[in-house]
Amino acid sequence: MAKTTTPLHLDRLETPIGTALLVTNVDGLLCALDWTDYQERLNVSLRRYLGAAPLVDAPAPKSIRQALTRYFGGDLDQLDTIPCHIPGTPFQTNVWTALRKIPVGTTLSYGTLAAQLGSPAAMRAVGHANGSNPLSVVVPCHRLIGANGALTGYGGGIERKRWLLRHEGVEVA
Repeated sequence: MAKTTTPLHLDRLETPIGTALLVTNVDGLLCALDWTDYQERLNVSLRRYLGAAPLVDAPAPKSIRQALTRYFGGDLDQLDTIPCHIPGTPFQTNVWTALRKIPVGTTLSYGTLAAQLGSPAAMRAVGHANGSNPLSVVVPCHRLIGANGALTGYGGGIERKRWLLRHEGVEVA
């Protein structure tokens, strides 16, 4: 994991499910997306994965803001267009890459994703990596559900997870 002291840019974007905090690097890549009600968790995640980089208020690239606005407006394929820098352990990176491949409108269980990654017994590790995802929504951790179809934990809260899944056309209780 490369740590940086180069400033990171913090922007805010109003969405139907709250104000999103967008963190981008000097290359214009999205490094983190979280919610204003979880800003302290975002700060901890940034320190863990990117070191002591200062966080300065600055606008995210227009293309990222537009893609997120379009996603929340119903153009669901826009998440795939967002360029990201996702630092993590090799296992986390594998999980997060696999999450980005789950098609819009579908869900997987933690166990199914673990099996797809070649580690069927690693469902708890997949759950932990999923919970450590610094890029909420863009790396669609909300698409993982319990083996029984239950909406299990979501870092942004179960109501946000429910909204995101319904927004993507998934029937949820």
